[in-house]
Amino acid sequence: MTVYRLLIVLAGAVATAVIAFASNMAHGPALIEQIAQRAELARDRSGGAGIELDFTTPQGWLTRHPVLSGGDRLDEETRSRTAAAIVAVPGTGGVVWQGGKPDGEGTLGGAGQRSVHCQEDVEAIVKARSIRFNEASASIDPASEKLLDEVAIALKPCVGGIIAITGHTDSAGDEGANLALSKARADAIRWALIGRGIPADGLRAAGKGSSEPIEGLDPADPANRRIEFSVIATMPLKPTPIDTPGPS
Repeated sequence: MTVYRLLIVLAGAVATAVIAFASNMAHGPALIEQIAQRAELARDRSGGAGIELDFTTPQGWLTRHPVLSGGDRLDEETRSRTAAAIVAVPGTGGVVWQGGKPDGEGTLGGAGQRSVHCQEDVEAIVKARSIRFNEASASIDPASEKLLDEVAIALKPCVGGIIAITGHTDSAGDEGANLALSKARADAIRWALIGRGIPADGLRAAGKGSSEPIEGLDPADPANRRIEFSVIATMPLKPTPIDTPGPS
């Protein structure tokens, strides 16, 4: 490619980026307004009357990640159900709760509560049904696809945090192979969740091999073959201009 052609390609790329940004700025407010209306309807249907939704960042940017406030008289179950209903609205990102300092300044809060609820919900899902893989493989059994759909829904309220996915095996066979297999399976789950709308930058995959058997079980017991999820950290969502809608 000649220098002249390269300059033409670069100029075209810059022009495309400018047009895309201008389009975002032109259509963004209408997009956020539409998402906000749907989110408010979901809030009302879930019994969350009194909870306010703010689709702007502290810097004034429009965002798909609403800050929730109010509803202090509602019980925790209703607040959690409402937050989950809002997250489930197509185009909506993760949510955070807004608390208040004694001096009246707003502060993002509820992160610990969100982490606990996400982890408890996922643990309840995988307690009775295991995510299965093909024999000695990191290929997910098709029968587990629906289970992964449920896991993704349960994790969505914690989007914006760090979610750890850890693979484990029993002690049968070579430990080096077990370690590699457990990591490969955790990676497979990570990619499966990314495909279901969980942001890649918040997912961490690791393999432990057979080094951490379930307490009380023989290390060779096949029940040690498992995938575990844990919300290991929460962090504020980065302020951005109008976000691109994610998978519904």
